[in-house]
Amino acid sequence: MKLFLSGLKFGMLLQIAVGPMCLMVFNTAKNTGFLTALSLILAITLVDALYITLAGLGVSKLLKGQKRTKILKMIGAFVLVFFGLSIILNVVGINVVPGLNLTPTATSIFVQGLILTLSNPLTIVFWTSVLVDKIIEDKLKNKQLIIFSFGLVSATLLFLSGVAILGRTLSTFIPAMISDVLNIAVGLLIIFFGIRLFVRH
Repeated sequence: MKLFLSGLKFGMLLQIAVGPMCLMVFNTAKNTGFLTALSLILAITLVDALYITLAGLGVSKLLKGQKRTKILKMIGAFVLVFFGLSIILNVVGINVVPGLNLTPTATSIFVQGLILTLSNPLTIVFWTSVLVDKIIEDKLKNKQLIIFSFGLVSATLLFLSGVAILGRTLSTFIPAMISDVLNIAVGLLIIFFGIRLFVRH
């Protein structure tokens, strides 16, 4: 239990660094409700669990190399910019791709969550560095590492659920015009994350 709580606490600290998926969860909950946002959260959590598992298996070694890294960055950046633009254009009633709008079904938003989260395989490298650090620092064995990793994944689920609750709560107080401005702001921030991913060394 101690290792699980350690992973949960460490994961919560990592979640504080607000990223594009956190913004997507907030925006989805604000526009379509908590249950729809929950499908997005589940998609993000599943991909995090997959990437943590792959990190534990050492798959990140396959992603090393300047050429591979550049390709992955370009793919991730393109996906983020595309989704950011789709949010902005949707405010004025333009749907770039059917289903990618601000009032999606639970299924379509789940698919969006999978695509967006999977678009950055470099996350595996990040999780590898986290796990290696904990293995060295706390001398974790395989079973202990699994328990710690469960804590990390649980942190994603809990933190983003809190973000969704906040987004849904604020939606009752936000006028339609302000909501549109927030949607545009979220779209621009996601585009910014995409551009930053592309240009960051």
